[in-house]
Amino acid sequence: MSRLSIYDGNRTHAPLSVHTEHAAIARELAAVGVRFEQWEASKPVFPGASQDEVIAAYRSDIDRLMSEKGYQAVDVISLTPDNPDRAAFRQKFLNEHTHSEDEVRFTVKGSGVFHIHPKNGPVFGIQVESGDLINVPCGTQHWFDLCSDRT
Repeated sequence: MSRLSIYDGNRTHAPLSVHTEHAAIARELAAVGVRFEQWEASKPVFPGASQDEVIAAYRSDIDRLMSEKGYQAVDVISLTPDNPDRAAFRQKFLNEHTHSEDEVRFTVKGSGVFHIHPKNGPVFGIQVESGDLINVPCGTQHWFDLCSDRT
């Protein structure tokens, strides 16, 4: 289940509020410029699916987003427990950072937690699950970690 926990920017031990309904999560994140959507595949995506198969299953939503936002490229990153680069990928994502362009991530399988830390605001911890799309605007501080399934 997708879950949004909102923390005081200085105290992250207990959330100020928690949301599990998609509409509430999307509304709270939209207030800080973060897009949150749920997508459904047009056809099944099986374990080990190729990049082309994954993209084809979500093609209509991908095309809509690319057209709307002017994005030029799409790719697939697979972080399964047996991926030899998983530890390096994970370490790269753990450090709070920003990008000079939007970061758009869609979860096909598994789960993870994005932490978004807008300037002078609360910290948003979003547990994303299969079917969740998150769009973190350029220049927004954030970090990411996989959940216990490490997928």
